Amino acid sequence: MTSFYKVLIIVENLPVPFDRRVWMEATSLQKAGYQVTTISPKGNGFDKDYEVMEGIHIYRHPLPPEESSVTGYLREYSWAVNWQFRLASQVWREQGFDIIHICNPPDLMVLVAGWFKLFRGVKVIFDHHDLAPEMYIAKYGRKDIFYHGLRWAERLTYATADMVISTNESHRKVALTRGGKKPEQVVVVRSAPDLERFRIMPSNPSYRRGRDYLVGYMGVMGEPEGIDYLLRAIRYIVQEKKRQDIHFMLIGSGPAAETLKALSKQLDLTDFVEFTGFQTGEALLERLSSCDVCVEPSPTSAYNENCTMNKILEYMALGKPIVQFDLREGRHSAGNASVYATPNDELEFAEKILELLKSPQLREKMGAEGRRRMDEMLEWRHQAPKLLDAYGKVS
Repeated sequence: MTSFYKVLIIVENLPVPFDRRVWMEATSLQKAGYQVTTISPKGNGFDKDYEVMEGIHIYRHPLPPEESSVTGYLREYSWAVNWQFRLASQVWREQGFDIIHICNPPDLMVLVAGWFKLFRGVKVIFDHHDLAPEMYIAKYGRKDIFYHGLRWAERLTYATADMVISTNESHRKVALTRGGKKPEQVVVVRSAPDLERFRIMPSNPSYRRGRDYLVGYMGVMGEPEGIDYLLRAIRYIVQEKKRQDIHFMLIGSGPAAETLKALSKQLDLTDFVEFTGFQTGEALLERLSSCDVCVEPSPTSAYNENCTMNKILEYMALGKPIVQFDLREGRHSAGNASVYATPNDELEFAEKILELLKSPQLREKMGAEGRRRMDEMLEWRHQAPKLLDAYGKVS
């Protein structure tokens, strides 16, 4: 590989560099000698139209307000594709690119990638973050024309891609079966953080709000994430078990954030549940490092069973014991660094939280196991060579 290969990475659901996976991919490629440009939406404090960070050229576009509905997503995705094509054309005119790397969702980015492959001869890498058809079912509980449209877009994306990067073995299996890709065309690159950057910080007792224990959640707040299950578990802990010595810190935002805040108020949890909004950098690391237990409340679904939740890997990187529902990829990631409740049983989930809080020895043991798994198997230094191998096959 020479330094002359130019890469354009397009992502829609989070801004760069806020999207940790995309940023690790971009910086790893840049260090390996590729010239890297990214296109992403604005948001979360990253609102410049263009800037260069760590040698990465970053172009950003606006998005309409988030709306958790089919029409809202259609509006967002059509707006994004229009901007992606405009900015990709600008990048092509200004510096060109040999590889276009598209990160779903949505799978509609194939419209941009396909055009440049057909008319400009670029190679296409599909970075498969989410199973879009399964995500649709998790959000809306139906298989209608939009679901079948997503299946069509997925097939077209696989057919267009010269190489597929899967986030886990479940996604790889989908690429090999309904995607029709050959084994040598699919590489698993997990989303584990870089331990040199995602590091443990000193605990800050102020986050406990005067209480003895702190339980943390971090992530997107949408329908599939199960935060409503978490809030009902908290109601059980506070009102049924009479535990008023625990503060619950929910970090993040998303299309369901306001609905979840209303549910928290309805359940009379305002004094015990804090919605912090998105956090980044050392502020995020300090908050998570201050937690006694971290939680991942995603309920069972075809989408969640097959999805590697980044938050689980990030909790493990910070040595935090985890409570989650017993889902296939969640268990595969965390192993003995987590305790597992019966899927969708929010009362058992609550009891698992209390079980960990009463045993500092168990928390310490599980936290150490998570950190070991990250250091020895999962962290980004183990994943970057796989990314570069995938690029070597198409460069």
